[in-house]
Amino acid sequence: MKKQFKLGIIGCGFMAQSILKGVVLSDFLRAKKIVVSDLDEQSLDKAAELGVMGTTDNKYVVENSEFVLIAVKPQHFAEAVQGMGGVSPEKVISIMAGVKKEKIKALLGRHAKVARCMPNLPCSIGSGVIGVDMSDFNSDVADTDFIASVLNCLGTTLSINESKMDAVTAISGSGPAYVFMFIDSLIDAGVKQGLTKNEATILAVQTVIGSAEVVNEGQSSVPELIKRVCSKGGTTIEAVKVLEENNFRGIVGEAVSACAKRSEELSR
Repeated sequence: MKKQFKLGIIGCGFMAQSILKGVVLSDFLRAKKIVVSDLDEQSLDKAAELGVMGTTDNKYVVENSEFVLIAVKPQHFAEAVQGMGGVSPEKVISIMAGVKKEKIKALLGRHAKVARCMPNLPCSIGSGVIGVDMSDFNSDVADTDFIASVLNCLGTTLSINESKMDAVTAISGSGPAYVFMFIDSLIDAGVKQGLTKNEATILAVQTVIGSAEVVNEGQSSVPELIKRVCSKGGTTIEAVKVLEENNFRGIVGEAVSACAKRSEELSR
């Protein structure tokens, strides 16, 4: 029997709302082909503003949706499964951090196909990057195309093996926090140099955006770009020397390693 909804979403928190907004406003999927469940009425009201049907019944979502996106907090996953009333979805998209496909299938049933994703905060404005393992669906091009299309509404999708998901978490999942800290540090430094906070914010933010766009063009490697800015005997080289002397690259590496280690611990 054909399902009433193409996409069901269990959990309507911040990221799920971002997915809903991206999918509906992109016209990829009509709102009436989506249903979402959550125990919080305010979250369901936000879904309703997009024309999406809301319910508190997880079982209804599973029974009536071809794909079920699980967007609950990892610690609430078992409770969400209980709310399915013994009905198990066949096609699952998970954005739960640190929850491996094996664990998801252990609770949902071995028959379930699972695409595991790691979105990040910029997905909320359509500028994110999402690492996704959808190898369970490799035998069906239509399914992989659908999953990719849903995620592409949020930004750039990178197909990756689940074994690398801890690294994805450490780079892109948690990465926005590192970038925000760098921007905040530039702003503070600018203020100390006599700029107003607004002036420093504009300069710092636009510099980060512009620099990222130059890297994205791919015409030069990152080391080459660094050399291009660092004229011999100029100003930039003095700043770079300080960063190198204080092991800037090593500190970033240690931070990423700590994040990946914690991700691995949580996924056990």
